[in-house]
Amino acid sequence: MENTIFSLLPPLLAIIMVVVTRRVLLSLGIGIIAAALLLAEFSIGKTASIVWSAFSANIYTVTEGVFEWSMWNVYIICFLLILGMITAFINISGGSRAFGEWAVTRVKSRMSAQVMTALLGILIFIDDYFNALAVGQVSRPITDRHRISRVKLAYIIDSTSAPVCVVAPVSSWGAYIIGLIGTILTAHQVADLTAFSAFMQMMPMNYYVWVSLGMVFVVALLNADFGPMKKHEDHAIQTGEVVFQGRDIPGEMKEELPVSDRGTVGGLVWPIAALIMGTVAAMFYTGTQAAGTGADLLAIFENTDVAKSLFWGGLVGFSVAILVFARQASVFLEGARSVFGKGVLEGLKAMLPAVYILLFAWTIVALIGELGTGTYLAGLVEQSNMNVGFLPVILFAVGGIMAFSTGTSWGAFGILLPIAGEIAAATDMSLLLPAMAAVLAGSVFGDHCSPISDTTILSSTGAGSNHIDHVMTQIPYALLSAVIAMIGYLVLGFTGSTFAGLIVSLALLSTAALVLKKKKTAIQ
Repeated sequence: MENTIFSLLPPLLAIIMVVVTRRVLLSLGIGIIAAALLLAEFSIGKTASIVWSAFSANIYTVTEGVFEWSMWNVYIICFLLILGMITAFINISGGSRAFGEWAVTRVKSRMSAQVMTALLGILIFIDDYFNALAVGQVSRPITDRHRISRVKLAYIIDSTSAPVCVVAPVSSWGAYIIGLIGTILTAHQVADLTAFSAFMQMMPMNYYVWVSLGMVFVVALLNADFGPMKKHEDHAIQTGEVVFQGRDIPGEMKEELPVSDRGTVGGLVWPIAALIMGTVAAMFYTGTQAAGTGADLLAIFENTDVAKSLFWGGLVGFSVAILVFARQASVFLEGARSVFGKGVLEGLKAMLPAVYILLFAWTIVALIGELGTGTYLAGLVEQSNMNVGFLPVILFAVGGIMAFSTGTSWGAFGILLPIAGEIAAATDMSLLLPAMAAVLAGSVFGDHCSPISDTTILSSTGAGSNHIDHVMTQIPYALLSAVIAMIGYLVLGFTGSTFAGLIVSLALLSTAALVLKKKKTAIQ
């Protein structure tokens, strides 16, 4: 069943179930069992063993009797739990309430709140995980005050995290991609181009990134929502409820926490600032340790341990949140100890739904990898006999399908970028950079639409949005951006002009903005 059309069944089954049932864990569980059944050739006993092995590998592995923690995943889970506790203590100390009251006097409109969130998403580009969670923590009190739905917040976060990271050379994504490009250039004996310069030349070719970022500002500035998003936004404006009642919200406190009436803006700003500075410092430290003394900035980011850095940054932020709470402890008098314990417990409980979804998503991604879903899709491209002018748009589409099916844009990068290099080398070497740029763009698009993507899951968590609501409301915006980008890639493929494709893409985005504005005016 490996590397065949049957390898597409588990991810498609999980995604269809998610849409039909809106129950994420059930749907992912069915996808996991389906993948394990295929790998076990329908042996029930072997299926159970495969499921357990894949699930437990998220936490630990045993190789030749040697026990090892799966530290990347463990650090990410610990960071999520720490973030839950930071959120709880920011609330208890009155920081969220004070920041919301302060922001209302300065961020005076829904448009301003959305633009502010988008700008924060662009500025915090070091890593997509960090971006999604940090921007959500800062923006949520402001967007809630202005009756902006949580799914809208999640969309803005998601559409300014991975898109910015994929074109930022000084980021965890940029370093990874530049490393891949370097091996491809070496394999094809391209001596007149460095990996870094190739990456910089590919930046304007990443049409989906520029269109999706532009779409965020179009929607924010015009307040021109469409599709399921409009229903959520209208509900938030009319009722003040930023989430539909009865929805499961990862990261949301299950019980009301006591809130200090002496809270200040610093109660939110200082823990988040400490989280950011601690994480960035840890990224530099782990990157320097791995790359060696004297390494340049790019080498440091290429070798940084993002998960470990998030963990240590989280501990720094949590420590500051505790110090802020300690200054407020007198407000709670004799109950300070019980309030502290309640804050820890509620913070941990709030993040458990996100942890469960991540564990299930990691499991199905691992099994899909064993089935060779991505390899099968990539093979279809390699075997096809197409006009080379269609190469960029075809690779964009395949990258999107692969990332959507597997839930990982990084996995799509690793598989498709070398294949894009092979095809360009065998047909037209001038299409090498456009082909690789199309892979990057398509993979981000597929990641945006996939309910099993960890970045999408963490965007839901950071925004405090129901995960499936976020996926379903974001897809129409991502699809519109993708269609525009695909037309741009057709222009690029047949003209060979990077800027012709970019200008066409931006012109189509402007046309879409005018249509949305006209439609909104007509409704009013």
